[in-house]
Amino acid sequence: MKRRTFINGIALLPMLLGSTAGWAAPEPIRRRLPKSGEALPAIGVGSWLTFDVGDDEWLRAERCEVLQSFFQHGGRFIDSSPMYGSSEAVIGHCLEQLKDKPFAATKVWTYGRGLGIDQMEHSRRLWGVGQFDLMQIHNMLDWRSHLETLKQMKAQGKIRYIGITTSHGRRHRELDQVLAEEEAFDFVQFTYNIEDREAEQRLLPQAAERKLGVIINRPFQGGNLFNRVQGKPLPEWASEFDCENWAQFFLKFILSQPAVSCAIPATTRVAHMQQNMGAMYGRLPDTEMRRRMVRAFDRL
Repeated sequence: MKRRTFINGIALLPMLLGSTAGWAAPEPIRRRLPKSGEALPAIGVGSWLTFDVGDDEWLRAERCEVLQSFFQHGGRFIDSSPMYGSSEAVIGHCLEQLKDKPFAATKVWTYGRGLGIDQMEHSRRLWGVGQFDLMQIHNMLDWRSHLETLKQMKAQGKIRYIGITTSHGRRHRELDQVLAEEEAFDFVQFTYNIEDREAEQRLLPQAAERKLGVIINRPFQGGNLFNRVQGKPLPEWASEFDCENWAQFFLKFILSQPAVSCAIPATTRVAHMQQNMGAMYGRLPDTEMRRRMVRAFDRL
């Protein structure tokens, strides 16, 4: 379904006041990475499907506008993978146009050490970056082979952080076993949202205990969450945590988990990007409000 567009409140406030003089933009929510202390904006952007537009000039220009809005609203973390078709090439094209410096995160997704090294270097050239901030092992594929390579790359300064991922709420038990076995990981990425809350049972607490940065994929359950709320008004009490639309309702639920470092919703539209980034500002729900959100959603 189409999400309702809205005028971004942050941009609107100076106009309502009549002047921008003396007005300071609110600070975005940032999370300190447990192992380094680096501050990371709590909303990033994913690129699965949405940036796989090939060489189409019009669609590439559209994606550049989406990323421009992302950076303007305080975003930095961009996530991709060789699995995502032309997404890495399109991201590289947009970064070249925009000249903004992202927190660049991609993945290695192949079998074998040699093929992994070649794939990561190809990704670096596609992005046009000198160094990836985060290199993740996609869906744990041949993770032992790639981890040894990533340890060496990190020691050589070719990457800054090492991560491992799963998605669609699958293989959580296996992922937890990998994290228990190996201490070299700095980040973990998995699915968590208001409908799929399985990660609350073990992965989120274990990630906090192991001092891992946590990246949340599929925050909208592949868009299915919007189908659940289609035609339904946002609860009035959502204003108590500065929530203006359903996208922010879902994202603020995720960000109110203290173990979460960054959520990475994907979009093809500037208006939707503005909605998503709005979740990174204002108050977050407390524990009791989170329970209220779950009860309201489960009744839909």
